Amino acid sequence: MNSGSSGTRGDGQHEPEHIKRYRDFTTIDWIQDSIIERNRRIRKTRQLRGVQHEYQRTWTLGWLWLQLQRIGNAGQSWFVISLVGLCIGANAALISIITEWLSDMKMGYCYDAWWLNRQFCCWEIEGEDDDSGCDSWHPWSEATVARYIIYVLFASMFSFTAANLVRRLAKYAAGSGISEIKCIIAGFNMKGFLGFSTLAIKSLTLPLVIASGLSVGKEGPSVHVACCVGFVVAGLFRRLVRSEGKMREIITASSAAGVAVAFGAPIGGVLFSIEEMTSNFSIKTMWKSFFCALVATVTLSAMNPYRSGKLVLFQVTYDRDWHFFEIFFFIILGIFGGLYGAFMVKFNMQYAAFRRKYLVSHPVAEAVGLATLTGIIGYWNRFLRIDMTESMAILFRECNSGGDYGGLCQTSHQWVMATSLLLATVIRVLLVVISYGSKVPCGIFVPSMAVGAYFGRMVGILVKALNQSFPQSGMFAVCQPDIPCITPGTYAFLGAAATLSGVMRITVTVVVIMFELTGALTYILPTMIVLLVTKFVGDFLGVTGIADEAIRFNGYPFLEKEDHQYNVAVAQVMRKDLHTLPVTGFTIRQIEDILENTTAKGYPIVSVDGRQTLLGYVDGAELQTVLERVRRIHDVTANTPCSFATEETEDRDDVEFSGMGAAPGVGMEEDVADEIIDAIASPDIVKLWPWVNQTPLTVAPQLPLEIAMQLFKRMGPRVILVEDHGALAGLLTVKDVLRFTTLEASQQPHVAWSNNYFEAFVEDAWSGISYHLSTVGLWLRRLVRR
Repeated sequence: MNSGSSGTRGDGQHEPEHIKRYRDFTTIDWIQDSIIERNRRIRKTRQLRGVQHEYQRTWTLGWLWLQLQRIGNAGQSWFVISLVGLCIGANAALISIITEWLSDMKMGYCYDAWWLNRQFCCWEIEGEDDDSGCDSWHPWSEATVARYIIYVLFASMFSFTAANLVRRLAKYAAGSGISEIKCIIAGFNMKGFLGFSTLAIKSLTLPLVIASGLSVGKEGPSVHVACCVGFVVAGLFRRLVRSEGKMREIITASSAAGVAVAFGAPIGGVLFSIEEMTSNFSIKTMWKSFFCALVATVTLSAMNPYRSGKLVLFQVTYDRDWHFFEIFFFIILGIFGGLYGAFMVKFNMQYAAFRRKYLVSHPVAEAVGLATLTGIIGYWNRFLRIDMTESMAILFRECNSGGDYGGLCQTSHQWVMATSLLLATVIRVLLVVISYGSKVPCGIFVPSMAVGAYFGRMVGILVKALNQSFPQSGMFAVCQPDIPCITPGTYAFLGAAATLSGVMRITVTVVVIMFELTGALTYILPTMIVLLVTKFVGDFLGVTGIADEAIRFNGYPFLEKEDHQYNVAVAQVMRKDLHTLPVTGFTIRQIEDILENTTAKGYPIVSVDGRQTLLGYVDGAELQTVLERVRRIHDVTANTPCSFATEETEDRDDVEFSGMGAAPGVGMEEDVADEIIDAIASPDIVKLWPWVNQTPLTVAPQLPLEIAMQLFKRMGPRVILVEDHGALAGLLTVKDVLRFTTLEASQQPHVAWSNNYFEAFVEDAWSGISYHLSTVGLWLRRLVRR
């Protein structure tokens, strides 16, 4: 082992390209962050006790001020959460209003008030599918061809503007952002991803993208925007900026609020952050997430962007009961949701590989081309022409509640509508495959729900037609002749739930969101049936959520809950060619040369007797800062020796933080760090032990890698040191684990991302079918023998 880097450079010559991108991330050491917070908390407590003791003697107003400070410190995080929720709700309302206005601008304008969309301009003409009944709304032209051209031109202009703004001002505003936020919450920093420029550009371009007609949604980006709001607002408070753990709580709560305002479902937002966004969810974080989602939802409700008293445009209420014979058709919807999720994940990743290879240099042209293509194709289908959110609002409604859109509820138009919905389903699926992931703000929640709503409403129309054709059939015996038996809108609703669950691979969250959207406890059981079937189909085909697949495809360093690696020891994965720092014998110049010439985040401290006994671990950035302060405060030279040892107990007594445990100087404010340096540094020797973690997380080389992965997932260390009977043997990071698992997976006979995705998809499906058929056959043979 050499003196220098702790091995973070690695051998990059034989690594896949997406593995090399792991180095672009900065890993948060949650154990180190806990040490920093503990040191600050102990110091603050000691200061408060000392001041309180002094004030108790004199009993002045200072004592009352001290108590107010305590209350303020305890309530600061809740105040920040409230402020974040308020900003998220207001931002979501403004985005919704602007999106509706821009979407309708493609068709015409309000003559009386140009700033109103068609709904508000024609408030009294609700439910009409044309403009003939509204004198205030003026289409751009009376000629169909001219309308068509203007529609496409507006779509191209909106997408061109959005793509240019993203490319020039905020590259991180592109995409959904959910995959990256999962990594950030897990402990990986991406500079600029949650910054103010990303927040501003994504909030500005999101309405443009949705209005352009691209087959993308705003719900996924709403989560990213909400997290940006939380990060920016929390950045105004010094106490939160200094703590990665507290900042992660704010971002997690913000993600819950983002889903809450997107669907009008505060409880669903909290469950989404638990089920999808984080693997370690504390009770304290849950309460903050719930409170933030509640404040955001109340703010959105108070602003009432749709002037309907509802939180989202497609929120509905069902008052009819369902029948048990409909379970068969519910199962069909669940199967469709699972198949859609598998199809979307496989082929969207295939197109993402194509985009990375051929279109990476042309993001604006791709976005404009997709918007133009969508406008050209979608204009001639009544369900593709309007906004996806608006189309779901129409398809979810019952026929006796203003849901007759262009004859959707009329028996004479049922076959035309069914055909139109089938075409809309197929076209929308293909458009979502190639649109999701383009370099503009884009989500997949609403597009997937729209696909399910199209298909579900079509199934509902067919079931209703079957009931009308064979009313005396035994299947429809429970139907009363004077009351509508089938509600096609509920099929659209359940189809939307199935496709959303199929593509994101979440279940409980979708059930709660759908319940909060309808408020109808009656349809909880059908929703659960549909989603369980969807989950079974997804598990049967071996498909994971599209956010998780995007993490793997983009090479983000993230360990999933389901990631496992059995029958492998830590010794097979750890880095052995390490660079270390000796406990004594180095000068300031030698240490500074090491810090300058290596890219390590930290350095193991070892003994100088040749046995490589592990004595501690020091953070590189902390060490660099301390040495700079030592040069500034004391009369030391480059040849002044340094020591990381703590052999003399009187050294600890000289430091104010004796008894604080490992690394008492880590994370201290500048004035406190200067006091520590003044106590332990001299021109003869610089003692650096207060910044050494003398109890780093260590494991034995024989430890199964699976247990080490659990340590990374649950405790969140940046580095796990490997020692063999006290001697340093290696070093393990999350990136090492991911590198090993990825390379192992690439050597398997069935490569996840092969050149022919269709063959791989069919092969996986057939393997699953064969396995389950053989299991059923074995079970039947055992039953016959008995």
